[in-house]
Amino acid sequence: MPALVLPDPHGKSVDLAQLAGGRPLLINAWASWCGPCVKEMPELDRFAAAQGARGVQVVGLALDSAQNVQQFLQRVPVRYALVLDTPGPADASVRLGNRAGVLPYSVLVGADGRILRQKVGPFADGEIERWIGAAAPAAGQIQTRD
Repeated sequence: MPALVLPDPHGKSVDLAQLAGGRPLLINAWASWCGPCVKEMPELDRFAAAQGARGVQVVGLALDSAQNVQQFLQRVPVRYALVLDTPGPADASVRLGNRAGVLPYSVLVGADGRILRQKVGPFADGEIERWIGAAAPAAGQIQTRD
């Protein structure tokens, strides 16, 4: 995974490798204006909550302005970490392999920092566990719902 240090919605710098803390990382690129992105957010939030302290760390990568994201989160709150980047030909999603710039775009990074899987398009209900499970055990510890 490329080194990525990005601001959170409040302007604080976040180093994604440090945030992962040796755990697998699911990075989901989205925008407040992207309907499929918004539709999958409850599923991402549910998955993130099920992971606990040792499971996959979920991070939303908003390709949007801080103001738009803050307003959006008042309507659709999520419990997972969020970072921001300006959309463009070298934004963080592109550096993570999203050459077409399509949203939503998800990347699974193993505990060792290697990119294991990439997905263009939204997750359906229950799909995240199967998608990540297909990369196990390379992804490291993954918590699934019972």
